[in-house]
Amino acid sequence: MNRATRSRRRAGVPLAALAVAVLAGVGRDDFATGGELPTRIPAGANAEGDGIVAGRGPVRVDAYIDFLCPFCRRFEQAAGPILGEIVAEDLISLVYHPMGFLDELSTTRYSSRAAAASGCAADGERFVQYAHELFAHQPPEGGPGLSDDELIQLGEIAGLPEPDFARCIRNATYLPWAQYVTERALTQGVAATPTVFVQGVPVPANPQTIVAAVAAAASAP
Repeated sequence: MNRATRSRRRAGVPLAALAVAVLAGVGRDDFATGGELPTRIPAGANAEGDGIVAGRGPVRVDAYIDFLCPFCRRFEQAAGPILGEIVAEDLISLVYHPMGFLDELSTTRYSSRAAAASGCAADGERFVQYAHELFAHQPPEGGPGLSDDELIQLGEIAGLPEPDFARCIRNATYLPWAQYVTERALTQGVAATPTVFVQGVPVPANPQTIVAAVAAAASAP
């Protein structure tokens, strides 16, 4: 079984064991202790502070993603354009939860670093565009991932201004936030990425089932 297959089949791993694996190599002092909100939350965050909201529609869709996860990249490629359309039609509020789920599959905790960078992008109101670039330039599992310089270069492609974005990444401003997002997701039972909820109900992470669930929720009395 290759790494990509293992990264998606975490659902069969007991949650406690999964949490230990995700946090391997992360010191106690490095983690957002007690599940409390970190001192800095990106712009555009939801009320819980653990996701970035796109759209203002009545139906809430939550997408738990990891920028190192190959299945999340496939999800973004397949569902991203369709989700973008129904966001633009004001049908949904799409909440992205970027996790450090696969930190142990890189040598630099790349999942958390990329999630933190996406928080910097949210401050520049380019989260969705930057997330697209992170998936389009996804590094392989098992290596160091993208460097800070490369993450900053992707910001230029996504239309993020210097020097604020670069400073945010180099200072690891949102690394505690990325850890907080991951902790909350684990305690809520998220055991694989991508994981999608529509109005709090889990649905398969493919565009057809998501659209059908949104339609059903929108027509519910």
